Amino acid sequence: MSITPAGRVARSTVRPHTETVTRMPLRTFLTTDDGVPIDAVYDPPAIVSDVSATPSRDLVFVIAHGFTGDADKPHVRRVVEAFAQHGAVVSFSFRGHGASGGRSTVGDREVLDLAAAVEWARERGHARVATVGFSMGGSVVLRHAALYGPGREGRTEASTDAVVSVSAPARWYYRGTAPMRKLHWLVTRPEGRLVSRYGFRTRIHHREWDPVPLSPVEAVPRIAPTPLLVVHGDRDGYFPLDHPRMLAAAAGDHGELWIEGGMGHAEHAATDELLDRIGDWAAARAG
Repeated sequence: MSITPAGRVARSTVRPHTETVTRMPLRTFLTTDDGVPIDAVYDPPAIVSDVSATPSRDLVFVIAHGFTGDADKPHVRRVVEAFAQHGAVVSFSFRGHGASGGRSTVGDREVLDLAAAVEWARERGHARVATVGFSMGGSVVLRHAALYGPGREGRTEASTDAVVSVSAPARWYYRGTAPMRKLHWLVTRPEGRLVSRYGFRTRIHHREWDPVPLSPVEAVPRIAPTPLLVVHGDRDGYFPLDHPRMLAAAAGDHGELWIEGGMGHAEHAATDELLDRIGDWAAARAG
């Protein structure tokens, strides 16, 4: 471990004209294996004037946002625009978020949402897929990578070639910080779920996990040999540094850990420079 600074897819009926496919975003709904409609957006690689910095045409990033995010939130769109400098980007809203259907299970069945998005990305003709998740999405990309691919239980066409987990928890039910105690109130209390629904446009399922899903730290050893990058800020107010260090220890030699000085939590705290570094890492490691 090195430390550096630092579903089934519903076919879309809308296709851009061949002359504009490299510049027009495409939006559609995907259907997961358990029948939930997921709002998804495909952004082609950015058009750049510097030929030496031309984005890869065979690489696509699939972005898994954090809890209460969605594909239209400005902080998610900023991430999309940053990674479009390196390749195509698929973003989507997890179940219960934004325009997607269903209700959030806060990281459990969301792996089906990500699998549908990855499969759609491959259908778009990209040979290499990098999944990048933030906070809740960071835990989802870890579990997804552990469950999908050759020798695993999920379909190979929904597998990933590189995994980046940013600001993710290592274990479930953590309540050691004030923001996490507030989040547990939102998820577990009826009044909290009302606040989440009308205040954050996030609809949360009222049922508890049964069974409890594989935890992120348990998932990490199953990801190998897929390259893994764990990124965490040393000022993260949700999860202290023992979380990324647990993930790094579980990853062993097939992973990397970046502890970012001065960084807070997830998409809001990720600088453009950090996103650019992550894009470079994924372009070099995926496939």
